[in-house]
Amino acid sequence: MTDRIPVFVYARDPVSQAGVSAQLRPRPEVVVTGEGELDSAQVAIVVADEVDGDTVRAIRALQRNGVPRVVVVAAHLDDAGLAAAVEAGTSALVRRVEASGERLAAVVTSAASGDGSVPPDLLGRLLEHLGRLQRQVLAPRGLSFTGLSERETEILRLVAEGYDTSEIAHRMAYSERTVKNALHDVTSRLQLRNRSHAVAYALRQGLI
Repeated sequence: MTDRIPVFVYARDPVSQAGVSAQLRPRPEVVVTGEGELDSAQVAIVVADEVDGDTVRAIRALQRNGVPRVVVVAAHLDDAGLAAAVEAGTSALVRRVEASGERLAAVVTSAASGDGSVPPDLLGRLLEHLGRLQRQVLAPRGLSFTGLSERETEILRLVAEGYDTSEIAHRMAYSERTVKNALHDVTSRLQLRNRSHAVAYALRQGLI
């Protein structure tokens, strides 16, 4: 049998915390952990009325304490709350009215394997929000959600094709110093070891 996923449930309201924990305990996919076992939890569930400042702080505190995935169960989910939850690193969002034991266990299982989940009616609004962010904030700075500019992506593509610094500089009409600086910026910003690691990152992200 597959190991059960350790889950920690957090809520400012002890009644809500107890209710969600009770929903999960009979499920064979998960095991509810106590506060003393927080470091063993693979997923945390944050239960809140809405995604406000306190909820975001709880999400970040759980991540700082080593919980890799956080699921938010909220009574009210609006555009601002959706954006705040995603930007805080939430893996999945569930409306409280839909938070049955079966639904929560499915979302926790998906989150533990690295998949996200958003209510279908909010997904379009999330994509619209991300599109606005790309157009209004990132694009004017020459960036994308990958953290790479078009120039950096092209340089990495040429590195992957085997061109050296001087050949890349010639093909792109840049100085060698510009190419070297661009590669240094990418490796530093994304905490990559060297240009080979940068190329591997770009390949994994589907950029080249």
